Amino acid sequence: MTLRDSVILVTREGMGNAVPPLPLKLISKYFELILENGDLPNAICFYTEGVKLVCEESPVLDILHSLESRGVRLLACSTCLDFYNLSGRQAVGIPGGMTDILEAQVLADKVITL
Repeated sequence: MTLRDSVILVTREGMGNAVPPLPLKLISKYFELILENGDLPNAICFYTEGVKLVCEESPVLDILHSLESRGVRLLACSTCLDFYNLSGRQAVGIPGGMTDILEAQVLADKVITL
């Protein structure tokens, strides 16, 4: 399995459609396994409810900080941050526009949507 030259799109506050807190447990484990694998994606893009994961008090901030420190670019949709009144509360990654997310997708060999 290789994630190199891939982009992961996170569109939910967690993974799947289960009752909380299962989606957060699943996304946390997913990110942990990516980090352990050592073959990291180029970027992880967060939009719609997914932007909540990069903000203060997110239960996955530690693992996202670790991924970012290992070179994974974390992009959060600034329009989505504004929509959810989260501007200024982003704790990891960089805010970006849809142009940045589209560019990451176009440059990737593989796009994975969660």
